[in-house]
Amino acid sequence: MALAALALGSAPFWLGGDYYVNLASQVLIAALFALSLNLLVGYAGLTSLGHAGYLGLSAYASAWLVLNLKWGHLAAALAALGFTGVMAAVFGLVALRASGLSFLMITLALGQVLWGLAYRWASVTGGDNGLSGLKRPAPFGWDLNEARAFYWFALIVFALVCLLLHVLVRSPFGATIRGTRDQPRRMSTLGYDVWRIRWFTFTASGFLGGVAGLMYVYYQQFISPHSLSIASSAEMLLMVIAGGPGTLAGPVAGAALVVLLKNVASAYIDRWIMLLGVVFVLIVLFVPGGIVPGLQRLGKRLRARRPRPEPAGAVADMTLKEVP
Repeated sequence: MALAALALGSAPFWLGGDYYVNLASQVLIAALFALSLNLLVGYAGLTSLGHAGYLGLSAYASAWLVLNLKWGHLAAALAALGFTGVMAAVFGLVALRASGLSFLMITLALGQVLWGLAYRWASVTGGDNGLSGLKRPAPFGWDLNEARAFYWFALIVFALVCLLLHVLVRSPFGATIRGTRDQPRRMSTLGYDVWRIRWFTFTASGFLGGVAGLMYVYYQQFISPHSLSIASSAEMLLMVIAGGPGTLAGPVAGAALVVLLKNVASAYIDRWIMLLGVVFVLIVLFVPGGIVPGLQRLGKRLRARRPRPEPAGAVADMTLKEVP
């Protein structure tokens, strides 16, 4: 963890030009969004195909308040996060009436409703043209227009969200979330309110998706209905599945894989989407649990094959027995 923190903190110095620093910022923002979805998919066992709606809600709300009502960035961000959290809570009341495939279809329908509003309500959202002209915030006078400055800002937000999720999933409440995923009937028999636990997890996941939406609109300085589309939700779901659901490092690895393939491989290969599909098929076939769990299993196998040295006491006892 210390090495990872050192590498991330010093990345702008060894990555090279602004292009690669901006690419690293995109990875962090995608990882933020994938982590929020992983709380729902990996820990609660509830697969959603409408999670991009929360990114879009937060981004649109913040941009609209700043551009039209001339609110400050801090007030707009707090209002956008509050609005996104409330909408996630309301959507949870609807979606959690079902489970399994029905839950998946309800989240897909809710996501499409938000996409349709963003596309058709042109007087508020700008329609297909979206909202543009947003300037980046300047917290404590810190100018975020420079690539390195925005990267470090994104890294701070990313670290805080990771710390929050680390505490949550390792807490007793985090254990109840995993319990509702693995043994919902047994958890209900033991007296736990399974529906209420899932609803809180759904709401928290949507709220964290709103945090990713703020970072997204700050980076892009633009938001359009495409950000709420089913393609965006599916892309984030693939990040979680490829990296390893139910782990904190898995969505980060999946986000890095997808963002790098989109931005780097597409510069050399015209049909990079086909390459992305081939990569995911290979992951499903050979590393079904995801990249991070697969690497962990490989590490355990390699450690198990290493010859273990004899304990010093055992060697001494063997020597004494051989003395006549």
